[in-house]
Amino acid sequence: MIPLYQVDAFASRPFEGNPAAVCLLEGEATDAWMQAVAAEMNLSETAFVRAIEDGFDLRWFTPAAEVDLCGHATLASAHVLWESGRLAADAQARFCTRSGVLTARRDGGWIEMDFPATPAAPADPPTALIEGLGVEITGVYRSQFDFLAELPSAAAVRGLRPNFGRLAEVPARGVIVTAKSDRPRADFVSRMFGPAIGIPEDPVTGSAHCCLGPFWAQRLQRSELIGYQASARGGVVRVRLAGERVLLGGRAVTVLVGQLHP
Repeated sequence: MIPLYQVDAFASRPFEGNPAAVCLLEGEATDAWMQAVAAEMNLSETAFVRAIEDGFDLRWFTPAAEVDLCGHATLASAHVLWESGRLAADAQARFCTRSGVLTARRDGGWIEMDFPATPAAPADPPTALIEGLGVEITGVYRSQFDFLAELPSAAAVRGLRPNFGRLAEVPARGVIVTAKSDRPRADFVSRMFGPAIGIPEDPVTGSAHCCLGPFWAQRLQRSELIGYQASARGGVVRVRLAGERVLLGGRAVTVLVGQLHP
């Protein structure tokens, strides 16, 4: 039997934030098997964690594809390692991933992750992006993974009803939309759409904040920010810039523990 957890990441209580499955492997698994498990879990990401000599090997799969970087499933994985006793409460979690070495540490009731920054540069908007969003856009940018569209207001971000079929044609992992926050709990708001990789809307996207952090730090002239992802579930992400790295903070709650039949 293989231990399997479901964790709500970037959440302070169950049924908020972004749910991720975390599968604790004793040995190596095939790509096809991990993809099949992710499709079975049918969450935006399933993480596969395996102990190695210098930490943990970590891979992330959506129901449709493996991805190069995922924040909420990394947060969930670190949470599970500490909660299950596989990692000492005061130890740093060290993950070897397709995006290099990522680390996480406990910070009170929060978990802070050290991720690479993925700043965005101005870009010509693809027609599929313009038609897929179908609203006024004040600027379009391109990061390593995604397109970023700035909208005129936080209300426009919250009220957006995209055409997922058209957004699936955008040549990128996904499309982030963002605006300056109109509420005191956050500095900026965002949403993230990834229909091309099987995720129409991601509830809370840690890796998107590797792009959003530098974007809003430049505009607001601050290196420490609070982001709110305005999906139906919603979630808060703390963002702190550190050179070419972004420190992402969030909470996590375990909602399900089970065993997977191999």
